[in-house]
Amino acid sequence: MLIITIKQGKEKAILAGEPWVYLSAIARIDGKFEERLKSGATALIRSSSGQFLARGGWSPKSQIRARIWTLDEKEAVDHAMIKRRINNALNKPRIPRTSPTAAQRLIDSEADRLPGLVVDYYGNNPGYLVCQFQSACVDAWKVTIVKALIAETGCPNVYEHANEMIRAAEGLPANSSVLAGDEPPLEFEFN
Repeated sequence: MLIITIKQGKEKAILAGEPWVYLSAIARIDGKFEERLKSGATALIRSSSGQFLARGGWSPKSQIRARIWTLDEKEAVDHAMIKRRINNALNKPRIPRTSPTAAQRLIDSEADRLPGLVVDYYGNNPGYLVCQFQSACVDAWKVTIVKALIAETGCPNVYEHANEMIRAAEGLPANSSVLAGDEPPLEFEFN
């Protein structure tokens, strides 16, 4: 397993709720060479004294080297966690949309404890889910996320809108494409 040791004093930000671990906060990275190269791998994040701080998604090419998944040492980063968090995000109250061409934000990244994942809903029955995988950690869980979104919403149409600048900063390719079902119509304007 990849282990990130934070510089002394830098753990305060994580304990205060900062969802990101910057390269400048890292004292040492331990783990096999191939683990260090694997974008989206789950890493154990600990203090300079060896205390557990968090589990995070590793991004070897970004200035944000890890995005916090959980501060709970007992919580595993697995399919069940991803599904639980998607369910929680989709079941929160939301403001009704003004029109079918307007987006309704269903998942809002760190605010929904899905770091780097943005999901908007467009249209009506069945509509379109438009996803942005803005971090290596959610990109690594893309298949699980898409399956969970379809299962929870009943919407068969899932499209990935890739922001080139954001994905380049994560060291990820930027390919907008259909992930399931049909491509959304041109009148939807993606942010």
